[in-house]
Amino acid sequence: MKVVLLAILFLLEVAMLVAAAWWGFTLDAGWSVRLLAGLGAPLLIAVVWGTFCSPKATVSLPAPAKITIQAACFVTGGVLLALAGRPVPAVLLVALWAADKTLLRLAGDPA
Repeated sequence: MKVVLLAILFLLEVAMLVAAAWWGFTLDAGWSVRLLAGLGAPLLIAVVWGTFCSPKATVSLPAPAKITIQAACFVTGGVLLALAGRPVPAVLLVALWAADKTLLRLAGDPA
């Protein structure tokens, strides 16, 4: 069961990055701003995630801090998706992450 939950978590992480890109590429701005936002927003989230949350994170954090940063990343992805005009998928993204993370914690995954 834990493997399935980890696979779902990975897919949700990809969806979070896609949500950030979607927001950037759908901005009502010139193509250069859309390109910068569409590539920059997911890149920024990916750098934060890789630095603090990935299994090979360069900065080791205690579990509560790690979960807080993960939640901040997913809420950011959800807010950006909502700003792009997709509020229902935005809420689903964050809710599915919270449910998956809760189930992983119950299965014994520390963070």
